[in-house]
Amino acid sequence: MPAVGFGTLIPDLAKTKDATKTALQVGFRHFDCAERYRNEVAVGEAMREVFEAGAVRRDEVFITTKLWNTNHRPERVRPAFEASLTRLQIDYADCYLIHTPYAFRPGDDQDPRDESGQVIYDDGVTLAETWAAMEALVDDGRCGAIGLSDITLEKVQEIVAIARIKPAVVQVESHPYLPEWELLSFCQEQGIVLLAFAPLGHASTPNLLEDPVITAIAARLDMTPAQVALSWGVQRGTALLTTSTKPQRIQQNFELSPLPDDA
Repeated sequence: MPAVGFGTLIPDLAKTKDATKTALQVGFRHFDCAERYRNEVAVGEAMREVFEAGAVRRDEVFITTKLWNTNHRPERVRPAFEASLTRLQIDYADCYLIHTPYAFRPGDDQDPRDESGQVIYDDGVTLAETWAAMEALVDDGRCGAIGLSDITLEKVQEIVAIARIKPAVVQVESHPYLPEWELLSFCQEQGIVLLAFAPLGHASTPNLLEDPVITAIAARLDMTPAQVALSWGVQRGTALLTTSTKPQRIQQNFELSPLPDDA
């Protein structure tokens, strides 16, 4: 799995397609998708057009997508996986993740809620049962690896303890203000890739990209603050996802350089 990946959580479908094409053109070869994003069709169209043009081959691209919470029951896992492949116009996925460890009421409504607006959870399935259904996808040969997302260290440990096929990837929010060192250490001990989303924070306060340490390093090394934070993520041993619809930003986020030890 390429360490620097492109996240496709982009609400606008036209922008999703354009950004995916741009990311492929600048060199991204790792793409993170999800049923929940409701834009797998746009991502698939962009990839198909680039593949058919001969600029990039399918086997050069690492594609991840995710099982949504309403499909945790074992009998729903395979149909959900197949539906994602169809929308993405691919015949195998390099990685498939359980999007969150929480099961929602099964059905077509991705966000089931009761009369008072509370999420309706599904207590008829365990995460271990969902994981066993994920393992069966690997057995079939159309899914290269499986993993977990939006999950705590304790939950990861529970799955590792019972898994026949161990998680290959654990995707969580992680950046210099949320380093997740303990989770990273466990993942490295187990041979699991920690895949960081929101590696630049969420433009919340304090803003990571305005941090005086990061901006000083960026100025000294002639890098953008984002490039500093992303390079830090790669050098400490994580993979990461960046998302943008701006061609220049997409290019910058791919062009990373090693930070010197003092940085």
